[in-house]
Amino acid sequence: ASRDAACKENARARVGGLHGREVDPCGDGPQGSGMTERTDAKRAGLAQLGVVVSLGISQLIGYGSSLYLPAILAAPIAAEEGWPAVWVMAGLSVGMLVAGVVSARVGVLIQRHGGRPVMACSAVLIALGLLVMAAAPSVPVYLAGWTVMGFGMGGGLYDASFATLGAAYGSAARVAITRLTLIGGFASTISWPANMALVELLGWRWTCVAWAVLNLAVALPLYLVMLPRRNFEAGSEPAGRASVVVHPPVGTRSMLILLGVLLTVVALISGIVSVHFVRLLGGMGVDLASAVALGTLIGPAQVGARIIDMLLGTRHHPIWTMLVALATVALGMILLGAGVGWPALALLSYGAGNGLISIAKGTLPLALFGPTGYAVLMGRLAVSALIAQAIAPAAGTMFADAFGANTLVHTLAVMGLADVALGGALYVMIRRGRRRLVAAPTLASGG
Repeated sequence: ASRDAACKENARARVGGLHGREVDPCGDGPQGSGMTERTDAKRAGLAQLGVVVSLGISQLIGYGSSLYLPAILAAPIAAEEGWPAVWVMAGLSVGMLVAGVVSARVGVLIQRHGGRPVMACSAVLIALGLLVMAAAPSVPVYLAGWTVMGFGMGGGLYDASFATLGAAYGSAARVAITRLTLIGGFASTISWPANMALVELLGWRWTCVAWAVLNLAVALPLYLVMLPRRNFEAGSEPAGRASVVVHPPVGTRSMLILLGVLLTVVALISGIVSVHFVRLLGGMGVDLASAVALGTLIGPAQVGARIIDMLLGTRHHPIWTMLVALATVALGMILLGAGVGWPALALLSYGAGNGLISIAKGTLPLALFGPTGYAVLMGRLAVSALIAQAIAPAAGTMFADAFGANTLVHTLAVMGLADVALGGALYVMIRRGRRRLVAAPTLASGG
């Protein structure tokens, strides 16, 4: 009886953690244990792929209906409603600020209950916020819609997705995270032209309604049907509040702080570029239509860089992914600020770096601090990064108004170089052995 129980527990860890299915756990059939293990592994791999694809589709919808919305809708909203442009752009800042405030709690909830209920709620909240925005008769109601949507963004974008995968698959989540970013990398490529077409066809209010319908009709069912029902750690960690409290090993606090600062700086850069890329390119003399067309290069560049990283597999430590990412982001801003006559090259470099950062911010904490308590750690790291993204749109607007778009690009280049230096410092910490490069014995424990 004890053998059967142990075998079933092992099977749940491999497959049941995906969808609650049980298999022949010990391979006592005529084909032997080897065939059973191969069957289990294949089934687990297919189930994980289904989860990744479902999350990827939902990320396309989530980003297209939130973070990438103002880049195209801000001008029509300000023009049609007569609302100040700064307040229109402030909507995204409000949403990101709320997302930053709730992200730590989101990590705890995912660690306790898994990502399925959290991300399902996020789809509903994003849809509700979009509907409030669509019906907004005034700026305060419009901002209220972004406030509601901020709760959904905190529980439904990359940080929550990575936390979900980490909680579900433990150390094996690295491959799943990379695959997810391959799909999510097309968010800007798809959403910017789609938003432009929808605004021209339906107007900005019905564009918001269309995205709300997609969240409810596509993202929500995918979350409910496809996401894991239990976490990888659920059967091995003690129940209760203590199982989700993060206690970093001695000597790693400085590394954790440095990683948080590094991610915050790059989030500020990407937050400004994602919202103001049209204006930044306009400073180089690029018209609106051409700027939007050039902006679609970012998505393929992200995906291309992620494919290369995936092909390299797990043979390199994620710190190298992070260092290359930071360097290419900085190079993109330098090329843009230098006035090089090929803005496409600058955007391709930036896009490649931004794509790798999405991988590194999920895989580097997993490699440095281990899978235990990973969802909580991701939630905490997301706080400052999301707040940085919250202030990015308004800060970028005010800075460009005061000093010009070209000066803003130069400032972003300096920030990029500073982030490369921070990445180098983190690498030195790792090389000096201030902690092991694999999971620590305990990261989340009750005592």
